[in-house]
Amino acid sequence: MTPLTLTAMAGANSLGLGLLATWDALRRDRHGLRPNDFEDATIKTWIGRVDRLEAEPITGDLAEFDCRNNRLALLGLRQDGFEQAVDNARRTYGADRIGVLVGTTTSGILETELAYRRRTSSGELPPTLRYRQTQNLFSVSEVVRRRLDLRGPVASISTACSSSAKVFASASRWMETSLCDAVVVGGVDSLCFMTLYGFASLGLLSERPCRPCDAERNGLSIGEAAGFVLLERRSAGNGDIDLLGYGESSDAYHMSTPHPEGLGAITAMERALERAEMKPIDIDYVNLHGTGTQANDLAEDRAVVKTFGIHTPCSSTKDRTGHTLGAAGITEAIVAALCLRHGFIPGTVHTNRIDPLIQSRVMRTSESRPLRSVMSNSFGFGGNNCSLILGKRS
Repeated sequence: MTPLTLTAMAGANSLGLGLLATWDALRRDRHGLRPNDFEDATIKTWIGRVDRLEAEPITGDLAEFDCRNNRLALLGLRQDGFEQAVDNARRTYGADRIGVLVGTTTSGILETELAYRRRTSSGELPPTLRYRQTQNLFSVSEVVRRRLDLRGPVASISTACSSSAKVFASASRWMETSLCDAVVVGGVDSLCFMTLYGFASLGLLSERPCRPCDAERNGLSIGEAAGFVLLERRSAGNGDIDLLGYGESSDAYHMSTPHPEGLGAITAMERALERAEMKPIDIDYVNLHGTGTQANDLAEDRAVVKTFGIHTPCSSTKDRTGHTLGAAGITEAIVAALCLRHGFIPGTVHTNRIDPLIQSRVMRTSESRPLRSVMSNSFGFGGNNCSLILGKRS
């Protein structure tokens, strides 16, 4: 594929607002998890919650879109001079030549959950519920488009936890077919009752901060985040990080459990390498999907060992941000870009003892070293898998 440049990046997650806060937390081995304090959810677990959302309603022209998810999206867009970067691109290409692709899984479902609590005695939902502007999966993409004043193609992608990794793949295809000259890609998912109680019902939530690849890991920690990247052709972009390749697969092994041998994950990683015209030895670090559940970590380990062997450094950063679901792909792509920029491999901060069944080189402690290229894995329910390869400009 023709490499694309990450011209601008921005984000908001439980580590803080903006790239500097995320990088500072990474290098200091700080995490953003806390005991569950979301609404009145009674589940004993740890979450990655973004502060201030409750006190930042959307007003003005976008007021009808007000919900936690869209608040988080706008908060992310306001970081790191991102809106100015898009404004510059709009002046260069025209508003109709810049596309928008946003990954999400639950969108603004929290608004509907709260509305059900306010049903009338006859069971009718309150008239204040605005499904189209809140829970609708397209809602967040429309908010981003309007905020940035763009008129190119717009779409939401919802493929479980690979959603905002797949936006990079779709953006690459849009640009290859000349639908766009640039694309704003992103991912936004916010805390809601469905994910907390849903993962609890599956027995997948840990009562303590998640411990990817640990011998005693017992589940994940749910988080929320928004992340955005402006992608341009390498010849036009001024960034120092490029998207070199992507790989996708859909193994459909099970609704919520990965293939035990990681076959779909292997396919995604191999396709990313092929598209980037790279060999496994060219990858200096793999940011694992690494949720902290028994089945996921073991299946991904088998896939990584099959693809890379046992020497390539790997780690998961979900024990810092929580599993941000539809925003995990973009959040970890930004983490991977920061690792490239600063020459840094983050360790797994809560992992005490690596599971003896795991054979890949999982880094328990952080390490500074020059990096040329990294892979970021995002593997979702239903076997929706995506791997991205990012490289640093030489």
